[in-house]
Amino acid sequence: MNATIKTLKERHWKESMAHSSWQIFKIMAEFVDGFESLSKIGPCISIFGSARTKPGTIYYDLSVAIARRLSEEGFGVITGGGPGIMEAANKGTVLANGKSVGLNIDLPFEQRPNDYIDKDKLLNFDYFFVRKVMFTKYSQGFIMMPGGFGTLDEFFEVATLIQTQKFRQMPMVLVGRKYWQGLMNWLEDVMLVEGNINPEDLALFEIVDTAEEVVNYMLDYYRTRQLAPNF
Repeated sequence: MNATIKTLKERHWKESMAHSSWQIFKIMAEFVDGFESLSKIGPCISIFGSARTKPGTIYYDLSVAIARRLSEEGFGVITGGGPGIMEAANKGTVLANGKSVGLNIDLPFEQRPNDYIDKDKLLNFDYFFVRKVMFTKYSQGFIMMPGGFGTLDEFFEVATLIQTQKFRQMPMVLVGRKYWQGLMNWLEDVMLVEGNINPEDLALFEIVDTAEEVVNYMLDYYRTRQLAPNF
């Protein structure tokens, strides 16, 4: 190996190790702040979806309606804290005087806290994995509105945790049959056929189109089940 390259690699590795040691304290602080803040709020539903969805569009307005109805039924609403679907869900919660929570993440584009988050319920994160723990620990249900890579990541993360029984069965709803049908076809025609999932895995979630369907699904689920943190 070239001597210069060897020296650079060794120096970079040492510097990275030192940086990682300090990162531990930042990660711990994010966990502590998240646990302390969210544990006091009570039962909430998480709503995921695109940051790029514009006000006045179908799914923006539908997110407002869903969050408003959930809040009227006594649930708080947790979002990723940014614009688009997240803003719409926080807005619907505020319209019903509900508990509006935002788990914001620092990103170089797209993300900024929206104006509809309760001031004492806005949390900021540097690390996606810490933020995901906060979503999955305290949410009593998950609503997937149309979105991009981030929404798909959250969908499969939650589906995997339920499938592997890392936490108990949890109501999960995908909103927008037209939007999600292509993915559902692929799961059935490819993943299932190849034997990479079981038929019962496709029952981990429900696909609906309206706010009332979402709310009724959540309420029906909890008629016979206890509200509690997931782990």
